[in-house]
Amino acid sequence: QAQLVESGGGLVQPGGSLRLSCKAPRSITSSFNAYDMFWYRQAPGKQRELVAQITSDGITDYADSVKGRFTISRSNARKTIFLQMDNVEIEDTGVYYCNSDYHLRTGYWGQGTAVTVSWGQGTQVTVSS
Repeated sequence: QAQLVESGGGLVQPGGSLRLSCKAPRSITSSFNAYDMFWYRQAPGKQRELVAQITSDGITDYADSVKGRFTISRSNARKTIFLQMDNVEIEDTGVYYCNSDYHLRTGYWGQGTAVTVSWGQGTQVTVSS
């Protein structure tokens, strides 16, 4: 089955930004413009949840938890959708998946792209006389 390819995940500190991308395969690019597209995420130990969606007409909607911080967009010319994540929070950690209304009907899920929001371990600084 033709796959949607997610990318752009990584490690980011709270308050930072990240931009995810999802590109449609060539086999469906001719019909991409007609698809409603979605971003889902699955946090560790939790069920997959819908984060953002954009219709074929460009109408967007968001989960309450990300409203005002995330922006979904699409480029029909590039057959790609994006998720701009700003002011991220630790609770945004998870694997992010894109999907389309067409692929959802087939039960398809890709491999996703992992996002980790963390301060990291820091670095010890010792000052002595």
